Amino acid sequence: MTEIVLFHSVLGLRPGVLETAEQWRAAGHVVHVPDLYGGAVFDGYDEAFEFLDKYGGQDELLRRTDAAVDGVGPGVVYAGYSNGVLSVVHLVTSRPGAAGALSFHGSVPVRAVGAELWPSSVPVQVHEAELDPFREDDANREFAETVSASGASYHYYGYPGVSAHLFADASLTSEYDAQAAATMHGRALEFLAACEDRGR
Repeated sequence: MTEIVLFHSVLGLRPGVLETAEQWRAAGHVVHVPDLYGGAVFDGYDEAFEFLDKYGGQDELLRRTDAAVDGVGPGVVYAGYSNGVLSVVHLVTSRPGAAGALSFHGSVPVRAVGAELWPSSVPVQVHEAELDPFREDDANREFAETVSASGASYHYYGYPGVSAHLFADASLTSEYDAQAAATMHGRALEFLAACEDRGR
């Protein structure tokens, strides 16, 4: 059993994120799924980013992130969909004892959350569509270099031919790619199992 905290994307706590949590629970893991938006959910990115700006932007997002894990102990895997990766990187670099990090739909450099180093004990998986419209190659490269320089395990998985951003969210019919999503979830479950083995 691995304990996981899974953070939603800029679109809020959509059904697709909850479905991911249920898959992990069915595999025997304990999963926490914080709602950093207080129930707000969006179908489009423009309105979602407008909401995020109005509620305080990244500073408020990370404040709510910290509040969401109050009482959660060490030894957990932090996972995030898209903008939720900010929460993942923030927690891994600011709270000791993370067991792993799952970065879905892109990655961000550690300096984006005011950090400089990545803990050498925290392995990483990054998943991203090859043709993701939000893809930032420089950010991906910087994050990969920081993690690798620490000595931590780093694996990047691109999904060839996939052009949607949140391709693993089945509730977004215009973006969902069933084959890519199944592959991503399978790789994530293998990662979680490996984290469980390391914790024994």
